Amino acid sequence: MKLKFSYDIKVFNLFKYFNFNKQILVFLTPIVVFASDLEVGFSPNNGSADLVLKTINSAKHNICIATYSFTSKPIADALMAAKERGVDIKIVSDEKANSKKYTVVRYLANHGFNVRLNGNYPIMHNKFIVVDNKTVETGSYNYSKNANQNAENVLVIWNNSSIASKYSSQCDKLFNEAYPVTKSY
Repeated sequence: MKLKFSYDIKVFNLFKYFNFNKQILVFLTPIVVFASDLEVGFSPNNGSADLVLKTINSAKHNICIATYSFTSKPIADALMAAKERGVDIKIVSDEKANSKKYTVVRYLANHGFNVRLNGNYPIMHNKFIVVDNKTVETGSYNYSKNANQNAENVLVIWNNSSIASKYSSQCDKLFNEAYPVTKSY
């Protein structure tokens, strides 16, 4: 499903009529007003996994991904293909959810990916991907093999560098404060 948003001047007239403060207007204006294209998916079986893969497969230059649980082989395969295309990839994941077992995080680190674990929070429960500094995928969808059976959601904001820069800054912050995962073989 694709949605387009435009702002109607009638809203301004409504605020003027009721004599609201302009600061309230800014606060109530949704950030998605500025998005060019949005897509949503749901699981099980309503497009979440496909939309995550579509986002990764769209990358031409860079990907920054923040994960909680990361055990999805199809997502790992898509990241491997992106790396083979020359895409620069940074991955930051929750330390507790990914350090004591063999996860995709370890698999990707063993294949030369720039992967870090972040243990600075009780849970680093982020689940988002920033692609080419202009597209963001986010939602409740864990990048796990079980996510397709759960009731999850995915939102992709295509071609919006303003929103992507906010997510990119957060991804960089989480990545820079984390420690590198070293190869185990």
